[in-house]
Amino acid sequence: MSRIKDLPELNLSKPTLVARYGEKHDEILCLVRRKWVALEPEEWVRQHLIYHLSENLGYPMGLMAVEHYLIFNDVTKRADLVCFNRDRMPILLAECKAPKIPLSQTVLDQAARYNLVLKVPLLMLTNGVKHYVVATDPNHPIKILGDIPHYDKLK
Repeated sequence: MSRIKDLPELNLSKPTLVARYGEKHDEILCLVRRKWVALEPEEWVRQHLIYHLSENLGYPMGLMAVEHYLIFNDVTKRADLVCFNRDRMPILLAECKAPKIPLSQTVLDQAARYNLVLKVPLLMLTNGVKHYVVATDPNHPIKILGDIPHYDKLK
């Protein structure tokens, strides 16, 4: 378990987060779930991403799902973060890793498997330091984007 003081600065907007020290591990108040969760390095990245998407790119927190359940090959999985449009259709799937975990083909494959179920137009991989956003359209080749599109520019 992580301690607040040991977590690195990330390459995302610096959010205002509420955290507390615990005897066994520190906890962070999830911006979306509004409950205390263990402060793992992956959670640190996820909370920064949620803040960045909401505050800088217009993604409504009320249209975000953290650890979104899905069923793939009769097995229940959890996507780290899924953002929805105003019609409640999923539009972005983010796979968050701890800052020390490299973003590899394995991470992309994991997100792509989840996307076989969700069929989002945007996949994002992040470890808080590096970020990749991939546009997925069954009618076009996969395209790596330079930035995360603003919420209002998505269909």
